[in-house]
Amino acid sequence: MPPSSAGNQALWHWLAPLLFVVLWSSGFAFAKLGLEDADPLTFLTLRYAAVLIILLPIALVIRPPWPKTKGAWKHIAMVGFLIQVVYFSFSYLAVTEGLSASANALIAAMQPILVALASPLLLREKVGFKRWLGLALGLGGAALVILARAEVEETATLGVILSVAALLGLTAATLYERRFGIEAHPVSANIIQFIVGFGLLLPMAALMEPMHVTWTGNFALALAYLVIANSLISVTLLLAMLRRGEAARVSSLFFLTPPTAALVAHLVLGEALPPLAWVGMALAAGGVAVATRAR
Repeated sequence: MPPSSAGNQALWHWLAPLLFVVLWSSGFAFAKLGLEDADPLTFLTLRYAAVLIILLPIALVIRPPWPKTKGAWKHIAMVGFLIQVVYFSFSYLAVTEGLSASANALIAAMQPILVALASPLLLREKVGFKRWLGLALGLGGAALVILARAEVEETATLGVILSVAALLGLTAATLYERRFGIEAHPVSANIIQFIVGFGLLLPMAALMEPMHVTWTGNFALALAYLVIANSLISVTLLLAMLRRGEAARVSSLFFLTPPTAALVAHLVLGEALPPLAWVGMALAAGGVAVATRAR
């Protein structure tokens, strides 16, 4: 392997996970900001429409390769359905049903455990002792952050159920991508997946919601951030990392979501971040380091 190629791969190995965690985690704060001015499914429909408005002209200019078989189209579309429709819609609906962002983030942090449990059976990936140790440390750190920020509040039962449904959707997408995912150009793959999301959520929003939107500065900022950072960059990074690494190893990055989301919410929304939360962030980071370096 040429030195320049090896250097690029080393840079990718460190930069991609870091960028993914920061951008994906920040989405919690910006989603909360946007949902103050729009219905959840309507918000997602606008988000996906904006992504397609950006991607379609790019596709006309660069002419990316498209999948060559019906099976490839099906696999890309299925991952898009699980992430863009199942995960994001249930996650947004959970927030609107009264589930706090902290509880939503903690439920999402269970994803690496589910992936690790399923990987030996579905993907034949071995999850050794060090990997389990890292997963346990990551979960403990994520829980510390949430507990440090938790306030006495009434449990939103329906919100919990919706958040668990979102968790199952993201876990299924991770396992499906590792089992059936193919190398695809990011522009063509994203167009397919966001067409699936937009095509399914638009009629759902029309049937289930008044499709209320208040165009405020905060809403425009939230929509722009979620379109560029979450929909275009984060999802592309996630799928690329899944194609190049074991599912349990990549999924361990989600333990950093609650700590990073808490930090971003502190900076963007002014939410309190107690000293114990910093301890939890350090523990989660250590757990992810152990899990991702274990062989």
